[in-house]
Amino acid sequence: MRTGRTGSAAVLAGALALGAFAAPSAEAADTGVKVSNLVVNGGKPIVVGTTAEVTPKFSFHIATPSGTKVSDVTPFPFLYHDTTPAKAIDSGGIYTGFTECGDGPRAADCTGELTVDPRYRLDSTNDATAWKVAVWIRVWTADDKLKGEQFLTGFGTAQVKRAAKVTVDASPEPVAKGGKLTVTGRITRADWARHTYTGFGGKAAKLQFRKAGTSTYSTVKTVSADSAGALRTTVTAAAAGYWRWTFGETSTTGGATAAGDYVDVK
Repeated sequence: MRTGRTGSAAVLAGALALGAFAAPSAEAADTGVKVSNLVVNGGKPIVVGTTAEVTPKFSFHIATPSGTKVSDVTPFPFLYHDTTPAKAIDSGGIYTGFTECGDGPRAADCTGELTVDPRYRLDSTNDATAWKVAVWIRVWTADDKLKGEQFLTGFGTAQVKRAAKVTVDASPEPVAKGGKLTVTGRITRADWARHTYTGFGGKAAKLQFRKAGTSTYSTVKTVSADSAGALRTTVTAAAAGYWRWTFGETSTTGGATAAGDYVDVK
């Protein structure tokens, strides 16, 4: 089965591909197909929550040897870690949703997207790591018989991270000028084993304030969350405005910023 076509573009539906293609044989050899300039998600981390499907884009350039056209090739970019490409393509990888290539006879630029469904592809916090990038190449004859196949590697890694959230609540509301204002919140992040958000204990967050009528937040202090991810601090109320918590990403977790909580100062 070769790549389907839409106009001059080659299109691969990854959701169907794994059901339609058998796993590569151990005799997979050099096809002569070259892939270059492969970029996943613009080089940025792929941040995934607990339920929503994420579809990071990718792009690459493909070139074929003499006697092989771009339209004869099925390029299948995918991500894997802690295994081999051959095993990952059968189970445990992050796969192509679709690939679309231009109509150059022996060279073309291609684009597409991966499909990351945390309910099926991510089942452990260990999946928050650097995934290796590979391309499964399959070359077809004019009568749709498999001519050759190969795994291309060496394209670097794509970081997959756990999505995070943070809440904020400032009270009392309203508060007297010069009075004490207590600002609380909670940092949570995606737990892919339980498919829910759990407390991000020990994470430091910045408490920021934006005065009413202005557009810029300023950092007031930095507070570390307790073991359950809870944040709590006390500040002096000087003017009406918006309070929020914010924190940056880590090697395994994305950053988050709460929507501002408005407090009137009387």
